[in-house]
Amino acid sequence: MSEIIPTRSSATIIVKAAPRVGQTHGELVCCAGIDPKGYWVRLYPVAFRTLADAQKFMRWDIIEYDWRLPKGDERTESRRVEHRSLAIVGHVKDARARENLIAPLVVQSLNEETQKGRSFAFIRPRDAKFLIQRKLAAEYQAEKASFLQWHKQEAEGLFGYMSKSIVPYEPSPYTFKYVYSIADGQREGTCQDWEIEATFLKWRRLYSEEKALVMMKGRFGEEYPQKGFVLAMGTHKAYKNWLINGIVRLDHGAEDRLQGSLF
Repeated sequence: MSEIIPTRSSATIIVKAAPRVGQTHGELVCCAGIDPKGYWVRLYPVAFRTLADAQKFMRWDIIEYDWRLPKGDERTESRRVEHRSLAIVGHVKDARARENLIAPLVVQSLNEETQKGRSFAFIRPRDAKFLIQRKLAAEYQAEKASFLQWHKQEAEGLFGYMSKSIVPYEPSPYTFKYVYSIADGQREGTCQDWEIEATFLKWRRLYSEEKALVMMKGRFGEEYPQKGFVLAMGTHKAYKNWLINGIVRLDHGAEDRLQGSLF
């Protein structure tokens, strides 16, 4: 039987969820982006923290990668990435170019997206309320232990990713959530965006935990709703429920400006 040759594609990165540890592949990061034709693509498995420094992409970076169709995942956006094939080839810096990339993909109803067989979408939340909840002590300790265990196994070469020394990942002791409304009604979801978790950990390190929490409420609970933002929503492979995979600033009225530019 002949070997399946991987496809080479590119995408602008939009979603980089916080790391999670799985039993099969170890520490992974769920990533997603928009391809040159304007369609969502889901990229996995990505052991992000073991990538070479030159491969560590950020939001708005344009990457190239080799991929095959995944087994056991019928979501049309999903791509099984060749981990070592990732290469950063550009960056979307212009604010209007970013807006034009996102605005066409903003939808009103996740129920309609499910019916269309889609598993990624941007939604603009209404009446968004930002919530911060401290994790239960047992939950937080178990999460930290999973990263420590993965780090030990990786050092012993069980997963085969480790090419350089990395420190165990430090999860946030808080979960960050939004309660909001869309055409389908009111919803609540936990933010899985790595950027929001990293922002809290950075501010806690620079200032204090108390001040970091105040700053988080100011940025994500006041500034973002006031100026405008969208949630990058993706479905879980097994449960098909919609999750908040990313939080992206998008000024109010961006969709209207896009429509106006078409006429």
